[in-house]
Order: sequence, then structure tokens, then C-alpha cells
Amino acid sequence: MHTHQTHPAIIKRLRRAGGHLNSIVEMIEQGRPCLDVAQQLQAVEKAIQQAKKTLIRDHLDLCIEEVIGPLARDQRDSIAEFKEITRYL
Repeated sequence: MHTHQTHPAIIKRLRRAGGHLNSIVEMIEQGRPCLDVAQQLQAVEKAIQQAKKTLIRDHLDLCIEEVIGPLARDQRDSIAEFKEITRYL
């Protein structure tokens, strides 16, 4: 089984986003103002993006490190820079 320490938090965030998305569908069905719907969609989108970032960074921190193993300092710097740039995903 492939699990990491962050997976429960990711699952919780995605479940909350899923429930929130269902509420947005109801808002549309009820004819709520588009501005309200757009704001709520933005919140769901942000939650999903954060879950994705957490998953990717966790993968880089744990899985890639495990495969790479010990590296020279100059090579470590390249890996650290690669991890840092993932913040902009």
C-alpha cells in the first residue's frame, strides 16, 4: 500500500471540497447569483489545487529521495532547487 503521512489530510481536504462542490450545484439549481457561485467555485478550486501541491511535494520529498539515495552536495542542490520550483505549480 502506497501511503504517506500527508494522505489523511489530503483525503479530508478533497472530501470537504467534494461536499462544497455539491453545495455549489444546489446554489446553481436554486438560481443563486453568479457572483456567489463564482466565489464558491474559486474556494473549491483553491482547495483542490492545495491538495495537488501537497501530494506532489510529498511525493518529491519521500518517493524521489528514496530512489535517489545519497548524493554529492552539488547534486543535492539541484534536487533542492527542483523541489523549490514545484511551489509554482
